[in-house]
Amino acid sequence: MVKKRNKCCPAVGGQNVHKSAKERLQRFWGVFDKEDDVLVCINADPDALACALAIKRLLRYRVKSVIIAHPNEIRRLNNVAMVERLKIPLERLNNLKVKDYSKKILVDSQPTHLPVFEKIDFNVIIDHHPLVAEYQTQFVDIRPQYGACSTMLVEYLRAARMKPSVVLATALFYAIKVDTQDFAKQSELADGISFRYLFNIANRNLVKKIELTDLRRSELKYFNIGLAELKYSKGRFYSHVGRVRSPDVLVILADFLNHVDETDWVMVSGIHGEKLVVIFRCDGYRKNAGKMAERIFGAIGSAGGHKESARAEVPLKNLSLGDKEFTTLMLKRLATRHMT
Repeated sequence: MVKKRNKCCPAVGGQNVHKSAKERLQRFWGVFDKEDDVLVCINADPDALACALAIKRLLRYRVKSVIIAHPNEIRRLNNVAMVERLKIPLERLNNLKVKDYSKKILVDSQPTHLPVFEKIDFNVIIDHHPLVAEYQTQFVDIRPQYGACSTMLVEYLRAARMKPSVVLATALFYAIKVDTQDFAKQSELADGISFRYLFNIANRNLVKKIELTDLRRSELKYFNIGLAELKYSKGRFYSHVGRVRSPDVLVILADFLNHVDETDWVMVSGIHGEKLVVIFRCDGYRKNAGKMAERIFGAIGSAGGHKESARAEVPLKNLSLGDKEFTTLMLKRLATRHMT
């Protein structure tokens, strides 16, 4: 619930002003009683899953029960593999009665991120995304300078002198890798310290297996289509693969093509539902994929991203295709018009 800031839990620039990890931990623990049934809400991705597991560990023996719930369907194969291989206990949020839980926690997200979260009055919010509103809760810890929310939870665990199990350490280790993109994205020294702490505890072979599980056998056909459709011009790769089961395969194909020598730009598109999805990749050096995506598709759909990677989603009705099918040549013409 978005309200005025709680004076008992001040925040400055999205970062609470607690002086130490131990003080944060004590304030966090102070929210809960022995008879509490706790609901931990997440928008399920590796960082959120790992954080929820860490919270479950922190509250063991301190509350009556802890349930982890998510509103979104978990489709990305890496995330499915993480849940299955680490045996993470999850419930779908719409199958639960929120009022049955005496305390509610939101981690790796904020109430304004999803409409379903806005309806819940959270007691605790822990996140590393930019602060988008002021929240009145019993405990708020939002640190946008951190590369991963899991880093924050490692600090809580260490302050509590709780050594994570191999399963928990593996989840946290993988989450920090994912959210910092192996420290290629903005991160803090704290991320590196937590990562190094987990290094000898986590099962790194299992992490590698989870990382590599990102493509279904049925999706191999898209590589055939993508390579058959591939057009190259002036250091730029273009490919449209038609209808796809999931846009994730477009990301995998774009990342694959971005490894090819003498390639400055990669643009891979496909149709998912009633939208054209375009994935952009570039070297990020004197180029900006996010700005390019906005320039080409911003007026007719949603587009944006980082310097080296970006995405655009355009409703098909906005393309005025008529009876025509979108093609690689159309993608090339649209891009070239804005790149010359």
